[in-house]
Formats: sequence, structure tokens, C-alpha cells
Amino acid sequence: MSRIEDALSQRGLSLPPVATPAGAYVPALQVGDQVMTSGQLPLVDGKLPLTGPVGDAVTPEQAYDLAATCLLNALAAVKSVIGDLDRIERVVKVTGFVHSASDFTGQPGVVNGASELLGELLGEAGQHVRSAVGVNTLPKGTPVELELTVQVRSEA
Repeated sequence: MSRIEDALSQRGLSLPPVATPAGAYVPALQVGDQVMTSGQLPLVDGKLPLTGPVGDAVTPEQAYDLAATCLLNALAAVKSVIGDLDRIERVVKVTGFVHSASDFTGQPGVVNGASELLGELLGEAGQHVRSAVGVNTLPKGTPVELELTVQVRSEA
């Protein structure tokens, strides 16, 4: 078990199985020393716990937690490519998409659910650049979708 998975376990969290792609794409792909994920939904046991726009059907606090769940799915996708999360040298970028009610402007606070967990798990290596984008709709009505890019060490 990697240090990241140990840190998750100490928080009562664990990596889920990698989500089956809903189309003609792969969950994650390594190019050189970077691994990029496809958009990850906050699936739990293959289901969305909540649907609808943040600021309406979903509270910002609920969406914050959903962003952390998206991150767990993204880390599982990364692990499926590199085998050991301890190979993560640093997080490069997080892109969060937030299905937003028309007057909701708290997208950065929602995506903090993923960013803050990365900081807890990886310390300075978890600091990253980020975009938090409000959108009118997302696949399956999910409130949050997350993409992750990490830099990895070569295998020893």
C-alpha cells in the first residue's frame, strides 16, 4: 500500500475501483512523465450520490465532498496506469467543472474539496495550478467533474 493510500486510510477513505468509461476513451493515460485523467465523476459503487446544480439541488458543502470523491476516482485511475501512487512526484493541475445554478459563483470553494485533500495527502507536492469552471450541465446530471494531471517518477 502506498503512502497516499495509507494517508487515505487514516482519514477513513480508500480508493474505489476504476470507473468503467462511458464512451470511447480511457480513464487515464501516461505521456512522458505525466499522467492525465479523463473527467472523473463522484461515483460511489457505480452510482452518483447526488445530481443537479450546485446552489440549487446540491449545497456547496455537499459539492465540496463530491469533489473529494471525484479526486479518489481520479487517483484510482492514475494508479491503474502507474501501479503505485508513491510514483507521483507532484500534482500539476486540477480542472474542476461545477454544474452551477444560474446565480452560483462559489466554484472555487467546491473544487477546494479536491485541492485541500491533495494538500493533506501530498504536502507541497500536492500544490497545483487549477481551474474551477461553472457549467450549465454535466454528464448524468452530476454536480461535479474533475480532471487531474500528475507528474510521475520513472520506475526504479
